[in-house]
Parts: sequence; structure tokens; C-alpha cells
Amino acid sequence: MEGNVLVKKLLPADNRRCSHNTKIHRKSRQVMIVNKAYRYRLYPTTEQKIMFAKTFGCVRFIYNKMLGDRLDYYKETGKKLNNTPAQYKEEFPWLKEVDSLALANAQMNLNKAYNNFFRNRKHFGKPRFKSKKTGHASYSTNNQHGSVRIEGNKVRLPKIGLVKLCLHRPLMENSTIKTVTISKTSSGKYYISILVEYENQILPIMPKKFLGLDFAMHGLYVASDEEDADYPHFLRKAEKRLAKAQRKLSKRQNGSHNRDKQRLWVAKLHEKIANQRRDFLHKKARYLVDHYDAIGIEDISVKAMAKYKKGGKFSFGKSVADNGWNMFTNMLEYKLAWQGKQLIKIDKWYPSSQLCHVCGYQNNETKDLSIREWDCPNCGSHHNRDKNAAINIREEARRISAA
Repeated sequence: MEGNVLVKKLLPADNRRCSHNTKIHRKSRQVMIVNKAYRYRLYPTTEQKIMFAKTFGCVRFIYNKMLGDRLDYYKETGKKLNNTPAQYKEEFPWLKEVDSLALANAQMNLNKAYNNFFRNRKHFGKPRFKSKKTGHASYSTNNQHGSVRIEGNKVRLPKIGLVKLCLHRPLMENSTIKTVTISKTSSGKYYISILVEYENQILPIMPKKFLGLDFAMHGLYVASDEEDADYPHFLRKAEKRLAKAQRKLSKRQNGSHNRDKQRLWVAKLHEKIANQRRDFLHKKARYLVDHYDAIGIEDISVKAMAKYKKGGKFSFGKSVADNGWNMFTNMLEYKLAWQGKQLIKIDKWYPSSQLCHVCGYQNNETKDLSIREWDCPNCGSHHNRDKNAAINIREEARRISAA
């Protein structure tokens, strides 16, 4: 699975660091220091699974313990408490059994959540305690002097040793491992995400071929110059099987072996749906990125659309969650960036559905979502609502790129 890319530094072609200007110059060659993540399946032994479980538990414990102490201290004094994992190792000596950097990363995550809350309470919620009942567990550690490295078809991890993995593709050549994250899914599978740093020489492309994508509630998108995505609705197709499996789960006795088996089956069903969706979105994004230089999309709030109420009920939540629009746009963005291309976001208030792409006439009657086709009163052109919007988005993206 392709990982997200984070551009850390921008260097000119002669490898001198550019300290005053971090914009990409389209006419010159760029050397960027890039972070890229690779995700692999792990196959740990029984002893390694036990060690992973200990690390997951210790990371969760230290996060909750530090958060609880900070909240109590703030309640008593009104001040922040700067506590560290090292302060708890004497009281809880079993914390010394696991990787210390995993505990340090838990502290960093807590610091980020805590500081975000105090900086902007309207946007960031209050840090919450981690539960061991969610089924998903993870921890992160850093590579220090080769403490994390690939050896054949195995990866060496601190305190764990060599763990077998499915190396379905090699790491980038001349790259350096920075951090790794080990996770366990609800279905009991183990994965490792390896973040590497490397220099990427990229040739920014002057866009010639533009594409506009209009968000479609039930089909993912409508494209200006391509066929519609025709999203298969994996969640909708699996609803009956999921409902049946979850009914069985609800009838199983708590703590029984049969309940554990049924819970695992439900988790596998959900995991299959997520994998199908991710695979479909990756393939669609890759096709579009390979065929176009710039792609325009509307900068819409999917979260707000999911909460849109119609007749006092939530009407779009499941449809919006099923098609994975945000995941798809993230894939488009970093895949385009790899090739020196760009994703152009159009203002959400741009009237793409109201404008006639032939003459530019704005028809306010199309604010009614039930109008799927209309004729332009000015030039007489017949329009499909979504296809017309996609063409307008494409032309707006062209205008923004030329500005």
C-alpha cells in the first residue's frame, strides 16, 4: 500500500539548502527531502506477540496515567504539569521491560493533544483516555544508530528482535529509516509502517491536461473528461452479512469462547470492506494521476454533509462514509506531488452547478438539488447537472493555475 508523503525540506538542484523561499519553481529542477511511509504485514512468533501485547499495554498505561495526573494537577492548581515516563518507572518497574522510545512517543502524543486543547478549545477536544476494548493497538519507536533495520525478509525491532514480514516491495534506495509504527488490527493481524527519508529530484510539470471532479454522493465523483467513478458501494453490499454477524455477536455470552470467535468474524468483515474500498480508491487515483497534469476538486466539508439533516433525520451519513472521498483526495494529492503535478481545490462557494459552461449564464434555479438536468435560458444548451459542474470545476482550476 502506498504511503503518504511529507515534504520536509526543499533544496535547489545544486543541493544547497534554500532558506528564504520554499515554493516550487516550475521551470527549475528541485531536490526535496521527502518522508514516505511503507506498510508491511508482520508475522510474529508467540513470544513476540506477547512482547507486542506488553508494549501496547505499557504505552496505553503511561498515556492514561500521565493524562490523569495532568488533569488532577490542573484541577488543583490551575497549572500545567510537565511529567515524563521516567518518573513512573520506579513505581511501576515493569515499564522497563518495553522499548523506552515507545513510551517517549506516547508522551509526545499526549503533549500534542494537551497543547492543542489549551491553544484552541473550540477546535480541539479534551484529551481522552485510551481504552483497551477498542481492539486496535499500536506504538511507535525511532531508529537510533541502526536499532531498526531490514535484514532479508525480517525487520529488527528494539526489545523484540527479528520479526518476519512480507516485504512485497523494497524500501526506496538510499533512504534512511526514521520511525516505525507497529499496530494490531481488530482481526488480530500485525502491521508495521516504516517511515523513511530520502532525496527526491522532481521536475515540476507545466499543466496542459486538466480534469475536473465533482463530488457524487452515490458514485464518488463525476469527471469532466472521463467516465464516472461508479463506486461499487462495498458497505451497502455487505450490510446483510454484517447485520447477521452482529446479531449473532449480540446473542453470545460475554467472556465466552464463542463470543470471541464471532467478534473476530465481524472484525474480518469490516476489514475486508475497508480493504476493498482502499484498493478501489488507489486504482482510480493512480489512473487519473497518470493521465492528467492537474486535477480540480471542490473544497467541500464531507463531515458537514454527513450531518446534513433532511426531515429531521440523517440522510447522507452512510453514503458519504462509504465512498471515502477524503481518503481519495488525499491519495490524489500525494500521488500528484510525486510527479510534479498539482491538485487544485476550488472554493466551496463557487457556483459550479449553476453556471452554464458554454456561455457562463448563472441559473439560480439549480440550487434545488432535485434538478438533475436543465436547459440554459441564455444559449439553449442542455446540461447534466453533475457533468456540467465537473466541466466548470475544470475550467476554474485552469484559471487558478494560470493566475
